[in-house]
Amino acid sequence: MKEPILEIRGLNKRFGPTHANKNIDFTLYQGEIRGLIGENGSGKSTLISQIAGVYSPDSGEMRIRGEKYCPQSPLDAYKQKISMVLQELGVVGNLPVGVNVFLGRTGQFTKNGVVSLKALNRAVAEQFEKWELPMPPLNSLTGNMMIETRKIVELARALSVDPDIILLDEITQSLSLNNRRKLYELLQKLKSMGRSVIIITHDVEELIEITDTITVLRDGEVVGNVVSANTTPDEVKRMMVGRDISGDYYRADKKAQYDDEVVLSVKNLTVAGELEDISFDVHAGEILGFCGLSDSGIHSVAKAVFGLSRASGGSVYLAAKDLYIKNPMQALINNVGYVPKDRDSEALMVNASVRENFALPSLGELTGPLGFVSPKNMKKLASEMVSKLSVKCEDIFQPVSSLSGGNKQKINLGRWLAKDLKLLILDCPTRGVDVGVKAYIYSLMKEAKKNKIAILLISDELTEIIGMADRLIVMKDGRMTKTISRDGDFTEQAVIEVMI
Repeated sequence: MKEPILEIRGLNKRFGPTHANKNIDFTLYQGEIRGLIGENGSGKSTLISQIAGVYSPDSGEMRIRGEKYCPQSPLDAYKQKISMVLQELGVVGNLPVGVNVFLGRTGQFTKNGVVSLKALNRAVAEQFEKWELPMPPLNSLTGNMMIETRKIVELARALSVDPDIILLDEITQSLSLNNRRKLYELLQKLKSMGRSVIIITHDVEELIEITDTITVLRDGEVVGNVVSANTTPDEVKRMMVGRDISGDYYRADKKAQYDDEVVLSVKNLTVAGELEDISFDVHAGEILGFCGLSDSGIHSVAKAVFGLSRASGGSVYLAAKDLYIKNPMQALINNVGYVPKDRDSEALMVNASVRENFALPSLGELTGPLGFVSPKNMKKLASEMVSKLSVKCEDIFQPVSSLSGGNKQKINLGRWLAKDLKLLILDCPTRGVDVGVKAYIYSLMKEAKKNKIAILLISDELTEIIGMADRLIVMKDGRMTKTISRDGDFTEQAVIEVMI
């Protein structure tokens, strides 16, 4: 039997009145890939953040290789060869890739107080090559990169410690299909080297496939451990929520159904270096899906349609308003909503309140006759949406930064559904949310479709696209390669063949 590398006994952590971790007992073995799963707010991220030195436990004990372990910072964890990839982005946007990889450890490349970027980048390139990761331009600022690329930079940083234990918090849902497969191969490589992994993901099927064992948390407590090869998705879901839960979240029908009315018409849209000659129509009540590998351009489509990217050719025409969309303000005031993939950096005001975040897209409707935003109307809107969406918060004045990922995403999506939309652009709307919230988001999409709202659904999850879309556009290298209807060969295998 393999030796334990990490042992946790009676671990407790509180944040004010919230008991995030309750008497956690946990043992990780050398060369083990351990899955960690639970609903949003179950205490998963809190647990691994204590292992990584981000938080200190209130009580309890941790041991590494049999020795007492009390990290005061992630640098302490690094010294014990423990590293972590955070759920929310952990790169510094105004620093280049190379510096981010060795953040806090650039002293080894410093002479007379000056960092040698040449030596640093040489070491960074060796890390990308060693772990077979796709390497971005090392001198480019990470803040200008896609969320997927930034997440790979974080992974390279975690691996640069040559860790004995690596903690991965919701990394897979930031990756496209090809990079996700590279991650799976990396996990097996680490396992063969005798390294240990704790990975969090809300994709139950994925977790069962890539792990040896799974620990389930509920309300801050460990409710059970299972051997991955001997369990089922339904059993894990039942442990997570304490009751049977159906896995059938998607549409039951197998036919593309939408109105003839064209809501949005995109013609020959080109964005230099990102998109080339993109043309499509989306109809009232239609969910039009987009999928592709990394750098396929699917996320660029969302930004270009909303007017966030400057087109070098072509047009985005909102037929319902007889308007060509040139910028986000035009889109916003003409009933177009946009839920970006990176909610914390590109969507929500995380340091503002729940009330302010719900109100932001609707400021025009909340403004009184004298040109001032009505606090009374803001409160009413936020209170109604918190109730309708079952957002778990102390009150509408609570900072969004203190909410779980699932509740953040409810606000991110729900604030648009409070408006009278014609078109809703959804870029990875279920990233980082648990099975319950995911099912609820799909129900909101079905309701929006029923209300004749046109939806552009961009996703790295093939099951999500196939489960929800009327039609699917497959992209590669910034170009459209094929459109597949729900009525046709709407299977993962058919889509993957086109993607690759």
